[in-house]
Amino acid sequence: MIFPFVSHLILAGLMGIHSQIVTVSEVSVKAGGSISIPCLYELTYKNNVKYLCKGQFFLSCSVITNERFSISDDTNKGIFTVTINDLRDEDTSSYYCAVKIIKKFDVKERFQLSVTTSGMPSLYVDQQEISTFDRGSVTVRCHSEYAEGAQWCRLSILGRPCATGPTGSIDGTAVTINSSVPNVFTVTMSKLRIESSGWYLCVNGQSEMPVHVTVHELPSTTSTTISPTTARPSPTTTQYSSLRTSAAPHPAHPTNSSINGTGGESLQEHKSSTKVTILTTTLVLLLLVVPAAFFGWRMMMKRRNKNKPEGSAITAGSQIGSDPDVHYTTIVHTQHAAAQQQQKDIPEESVTYSTIVLKDSVRQMIEPVDGSVIYSTLHTKTE
Repeated sequence: MIFPFVSHLILAGLMGIHSQIVTVSEVSVKAGGSISIPCLYELTYKNNVKYLCKGQFFLSCSVITNERFSISDDTNKGIFTVTINDLRDEDTSSYYCAVKIIKKFDVKERFQLSVTTSGMPSLYVDQQEISTFDRGSVTVRCHSEYAEGAQWCRLSILGRPCATGPTGSIDGTAVTINSSVPNVFTVTMSKLRIESSGWYLCVNGQSEMPVHVTVHELPSTTSTTISPTTARPSPTTTQYSSLRTSAAPHPAHPTNSSINGTGGESLQEHKSSTKVTILTTTLVLLLLVVPAAFFGWRMMMKRRNKNKPEGSAITAGSQIGSDPDVHYTTIVHTQHAAAQQQQKDIPEESVTYSTIVLKDSVRQMIEPVDGSVIYSTLHTKTE
């Protein structure tokens, strides 16, 4: 009775009795390539140390510290990912995804890695990392020696739901598997949601190949429209979606499926419309300002000419009569047209005659009351 119990403890120490970690079972990779292995754990261990151990049995395995091996831990989702680069033949071995537990047995889960130096692996994919947008779709080509028995499964800490037939679903997402091409089965997932993000597996027999699917939220862009009449910005929101994939483990790059937006083209049209509006407004202002300035200058010049006083010409003529001692002088005041027009408005009674008589070098003069029109006779007499 004691021996079976001891045997169970030994087996538990060698293989592990905990199931708090989930990972792949067997992975085959070509030499020189790279592979990412997901290890899912319960969130109660998110602050614990994670590590990778190499060896057939856990008690005798060695912790990997090689720089070709790296671990990234997503504590929010409870996944740490082991990435191995520049795979070599000596990397073929059993490995354990493990979590350090203080004062208790470490939790761990085993997987087998096979490195192929000649030929192709028994199961591989074109891209191990693929992404899309909400309500989009993804397509994965799983290359396998035998297409029979192909499955597409989701890796989860709570279980492993799988689609096995030509059509099926995983967590409400539609899945189709097409095995019409020899040695290839093509998996298509459509109408993906944000919560559909995670690790999935191409499965054929004991061989598995993990594929990480990321579903992003639909981005939105805002462009500004300038109206020629109001010149006020009008916001226009355009949403677009595109499918992107990548052969790298983590970055996302575009695949064949895409939903393109027209935000860039609309923005270019708005810029062109704005330029035309500015040019048109400038020309209209020039056509209005230049004639107005010229007309104002002409009016100013006319007003200045009107303010100038009208000149008049005064001519004088002298004449000697029968008496040589008496000189007669006639002064004629000639006015311009404007003055003559004013003269027409002066009544005849306003015309005044004045006579200047010089006696013994004494000059007397009678000034006219109104100096508009003057007729003068000058008499000079010497006694």
